[in-house]
Amino acid sequence: MRIRLAAEADHAAIAGIMLPIIRAGETYALDRDLGEADALAYWTGPDRETYVAEQDGAVLGTYYLRANQAGGGAHVANCGFMTAAAASGRGIARAMGAHALNRARTCGFAAMQFNFVVSTNVRAVRLWESLGFAVVGRLPGAFRHPGLGWVDALVMFRML
Repeated sequence: MRIRLAAEADHAAIAGIMLPIIRAGETYALDRDLGEADALAYWTGPDRETYVAEQDGAVLGTYYLRANQAGGGAHVANCGFMTAAAASGRGIARAMGAHALNRARTCGFAAMQFNFVVSTNVRAVRLWESLGFAVVGRLPGAFRHPGLGWVDALVMFRML
């Protein structure tokens, strides 16, 4: 597997990963009816670096890296991760997470924070904890899960 900066030629593959996840509405606080152009604009915006994980020419996952805040908070990185459903359980997210941590260090970030990890996304919570993140905040009932109703969102953090 190779992780590289995304190119415009990857946008269709990125959208193919993103849109089913957004439509499911279980892990991202994004409008479930978000159109492809707006989803790609969000994921590949000028304020972030966007990467893809590929194997044998197929894009299996994507993530972005950006500053979590401006000014006095610009030393803390933030990321978003999505993996193709067909590639779930193959270590794609773990590889992207490790890559993001290394890239954030290279970019001079001192820490990384995930602002809104849906608590019912157990695999993600377990992965981030295994990569050294701690839950530093809980937002009770902050996310409306389509099947479970109001669930908590977690703020996860680690120093780099």
